[in-house]
Amino acid sequence: MKQPYRKAFKGRIGRGYFLGGLEFGHMGLRAVEGGRLTLTQMESARRSIRRGLNRAGLVWSRQQATIPVSRKPSEVRMGKGKGAVSHKVSKVRPGHILFEVGGNLPDDVAEAALSRAQNMLPRKTVVVRRSPSLANDLLR
Repeated sequence: MKQPYRKAFKGRIGRGYFLGGLEFGHMGLRAVEGGRLTLTQMESARRSIRRGLNRAGLVWSRQQATIPVSRKPSEVRMGKGKGAVSHKVSKVRPGHILFEVGGNLPDDVAEAALSRAQNMLPRKTVVVRRSPSLANDLLR
């Protein structure tokens, strides 16, 4: 039977530094290292942000785990084709914004929630904030 979607190759993570900035919120979480993030890692980080904000404010997830990763079962001999899809990942370049936080939030609450999410991710990240002049323009 023909599969509806082709299994993806491993591929490479893009070289260089991603230069995009914050688009939606006033604080965000930027990746310092490149690598792959699984869907469960990103979801646990998002949940910890929501818990840290006490469900106030808004959270935007800027990365989507869309790349399927296949894995063969343990103790299976070599050959016989590629394994079944086991999970999905997102390729993250250094400089990518992973999450953004906005809304009517104090800065210390937003920064505490984002720093909690840093512990959930296997890559180094840093909390970034929008410059004060741009934040004032957004509030008008």
